[in-house]
Amino acid sequence: MTQSQTPHRRVLIVDDNEDAANSLAMILKLSGHETASVYTAADALERVAAFRPDVVLLDIGLPGMDGYEVAQKIRELPGLRDIRLVAVTGYGRSDDRLRAREAGFDDHLTKPVEFAVLDRTIAGVRPG
Repeated sequence: MTQSQTPHRRVLIVDDNEDAANSLAMILKLSGHETASVYTAADALERVAAFRPDVVLLDIGLPGMDGYEVAQKIRELPGLRDIRLVAVTGYGRSDDRLRAREAGFDDHLTKPVEFAVLDRTIAGVRPG
């Protein structure tokens, strides 16, 4: 895989499927991005403040606190309002997309996500 033309970003990946999160992190690292992966909602809220990513790739179907609630809580954190929140989820119906927008997501990608689509989504992020 060659490096993408996307400017380098700090990307936090949140998915309870550790293999999926780690695979995505590896692909993004090969493209030149700095990544961190977490697997729970609580870890996401803790890590987002410390890591200060440009973009968060957030699964909606998390156990306990779902991705909608995590997105709302991230939007409430001081100094983190400009982070781009991207739902990366198996929930792809129109009402899922609407609910994601209402929760504070900027983009909604349905799994499996093509790398080119993900790359373009990340490219639209303003560096922090």
